[in-house]
Amino acid sequence: MRNIENIIVTGASGFIGSNFIKNLLEDQNFGKDLKTITNIDKLTYAGDRENNLDYENNPKYNFINGDICDQDLISSLLKEFDVDVIINFAAESHVDNSIESPDEFIQTNIFGTFNLLRCLQEFNSSLNKSAIILHVSTDEVFGSLKLNDPGFTEKNSYKPNSPYSASKASSDHLVQAWHKTYGLPTLITNCSNNYGPNQNFEKLIPKIIKCAVNKEEITIYGDGKNIRDWLYVDDHCKGIIKVLLEGKFGETYNIGGKNEISNIEIAKIICNLLENAYPFDKNPIKSNLYNSYEGLISFVSDRLGHDFRYSIDPSKIEKDLDWYPEETFETGITKTISWYLEKLIKND
Repeated sequence: MRNIENIIVTGASGFIGSNFIKNLLEDQNFGKDLKTITNIDKLTYAGDRENNLDYENNPKYNFINGDICDQDLISSLLKEFDVDVIINFAAESHVDNSIESPDEFIQTNIFGTFNLLRCLQEFNSSLNKSAIILHVSTDEVFGSLKLNDPGFTEKNSYKPNSPYSASKASSDHLVQAWHKTYGLPTLITNCSNNYGPNQNFEKLIPKIIKCAVNKEEITIYGDGKNIRDWLYVDDHCKGIIKVLLEGKFGETYNIGGKNEISNIEIAKIICNLLENAYPFDKNPIKSNLYNSYEGLISFVSDRLGHDFRYSIDPSKIEKDLDWYPEETFETGITKTISWYLEKLIKND
């Protein structure tokens, strides 16, 4: 078990990063040894300080509005807080946005990761430290699977198909290179599709919930048969903590939920659960065109380069670190719908 006192978490006003800090503060393995958690976030479209409200007054928590590409900022913060670990969540992550405007993805995901590595390497060398970087990545770097292919393992070749996944693949390679070439203590995690509280409404599950509650069309790409492996965000965060405390430097760990579901099935599951939680005919928004949430579903032209299927094989993290997801999809999606309903209805 590693002794960790001071942590920088990049992009922690976003979806996964904000949930990670919550889980970190609640984790008993850190306890009194944890002194500071510093959130560096540029607050682009997916970052919102409202996501950090639960712990913003915790004396261990600090917020810095900044860019991971800023070398002077990163170097100064490493020294100011005598950092032991950087957890890198900071990334532009929306595939559609990467297709329309890839520039920010190249800048943040590739150059930003390089800047963190460079600054951490210089920090360690100047102070004779062994501070760690844990880089959070995605299953999309492995490309697409056919229906009966086995799930991605850590030994799969990288075959990214979008500007987003290509930028994340590039950043993974940089992290691996800094370990092999410079001996930097590195860890990489590749996760399947996350869902849960604080996710931006541009993402599939929050978008479906919001459209349904507002009685707007729920648009699904293509025929809706594209398959994703779904992982509840708290399970992902606990997996990252496991890797941080017990993972072997230079290694990659795949974190998956073992919940392969097609996009059209996801939409129908959410609509059916909403009928119980917030019945269509009790929803005060009027609609002359539809009489059920499922009736809102429609299909649009498929996305460019739309990968058919992702599936993570988490056998390595299960065997080596004894990590398993705690939530089933049924329990996780029920919690997720309840959280978004409270947010959407309260805001109304």
